[in-house]
Amino acid sequence: MLIAGFPAGAWGTNCYLVAPAAGEECVIIDPGHQAAPGVEEAVRKHRLKPVAVVLTHGHVDHVASVVPVCGAHDVPAWIHPDDRYMMSDPEKGIGRAIGMPLMGELTVGEPADVRELADGAELDLAGLRLTVAHAPGHTKGSVTFGLPEAADVPPVFFSGDLLFAGSVGRTDLPGGDTAELLDSLARVCLPLDDSTVVLAGHGPQTTIGQERATNPYLRQVAADRQGRGAADAPRRGM
Repeated sequence: MLIAGFPAGAWGTNCYLVAPAAGEECVIIDPGHQAAPGVEEAVRKHRLKPVAVVLTHGHVDHVASVVPVCGAHDVPAWIHPDDRYMMSDPEKGIGRAIGMPLMGELTVGEPADVRELADGAELDLAGLRLTVAHAPGHTKGSVTFGLPEAADVPPVFFSGDLLFAGSVGRTDLPGGDTAELLDSLARVCLPLDDSTVVLAGHGPQTTIGQERATNPYLRQVAADRQGRGAADAPRRGM
């Protein structure tokens, strides 16, 4: 499997191109602010043919290059319906104070072909099978993408802004909710195998095992779930 990733734009948002191998079709994940040149460079370098753009959520740092990238390759964009509005109105997703300094340089709007992601869906794209999990908390429509273990790589988890190395996504932007985020961590991340590679929306690569051991947020939800399990366990009579 080929995974070509690079940070782009003012927020250093990770964009990923994923393909079974060099010279084949690929999926582009989160082409955000100023990501288009990096996408084209990776396409040329690895001789890839994009077939789709898939988005972990609608914040402008993850979707700002969707229109030019989809237009250049005539491909659809996939996004959860709760976040679709942000492609055309990014200020509503990040707030005026953050958005206004960049609005003049952004290409806002939807590409010609937009398709909606659903929780539990399996996307068969570019010879890959991406499993979609709805994971609200950072935004209402945040999702993650999972790839099963392959011959040459362990399972891969594209976490968007749900889970980072040692941290989680912020919840102070419109649509953010701490309780929902912690629930998503417990429901989506905890069941994953320790060997699962985490490729986040920002920052370095990590693994679920490393985060289970060191990430205070994941440790919190694991402890809470363990505590609830003990409390709910049937008691034996004396």
